[in-house]
Amino acid sequence: MPLLSRLESKFGRFAIPGLVQIIALFQVLVLLMIMLMSKEGAAAYLAFLDLDPTRILRGEVWRLVTHVFIPGNFSLIWALIGTLFMMWIGRGLEESWGAFRVNLYIFGWMFVVTAGALLFHWSVPGMFLFQTLLFAFATLFPNEEIYIYFILPIKIKWIALLSAGATAFMIMGNPGLLLPVLVAHLNYFVAFGPGFLGARAQQAKVMARRSRFESAQLPQGAFFHQCSVCKKTEIDNPQLDFRVLDSGDEICSDCRKNRDTAATGG
Repeated sequence: MPLLSRLESKFGRFAIPGLVQIIALFQVLVLLMIMLMSKEGAAAYLAFLDLDPTRILRGEVWRLVTHVFIPGNFSLIWALIGTLFMMWIGRGLEESWGAFRVNLYIFGWMFVVTAGALLFHWSVPGMFLFQTLLFAFATLFPNEEIYIYFILPIKIKWIALLSAGATAFMIMGNPGLLLPVLVAHLNYFVAFGPGFLGARAQQAKVMARRSRFESAQLPQGAFFHQCSVCKKTEIDNPQLDFRVLDSGDEICSDCRKNRDTAATGG
């Protein structure tokens, strides 16, 4: 039994169902609270939730969890749309993976991001958690469609590619973000990297077998039949019909016809 299956059978009962939906709802709740505060109060509240490694080391351990509740967008309309979108993705992932594996995916992300903050003081926003969830969903269900503005259908794989492109442009503008962003997507690489590598290895094996098969084929211009009289082959004239004589030599239909005509005196 694979390690992941053994872990799930042992600890699966501790999984939190609907974890993605819970995080998305908490983000909306945090946004609503911020909207009711003054600008100074909102800034202080976000600082209270942020993943601050110095304050974590001083004992403010709630920051290990609360930083994922900071919304990636402070527009209420877009936040609500994003929440509904992520809840839909969360349900899809949970139907495919089960609650335990979704939990492991999310807590794995939180672990590596926290390690990066404590060791290297990297600041990684919670939006990258949702991006890795989007990438996972798009990998599992690439042709699933959503409707932009409830009118225009678009496949989820294109949304994931657009999101990846936006992140790539962000890194191009600030190359120092490359390593933190890669670490923030480590859960996706761990979950899907072996499958991609296995598929590429299998494809390489298929191509190698095809190459060996093609190299074993007869070279161009090779023939099976050759007339012992005119020396023509089936390549010279595919319409020729060859027969084997008592001597073991082959003769084509044209030469056989000429021979029969000569024998009858015609």
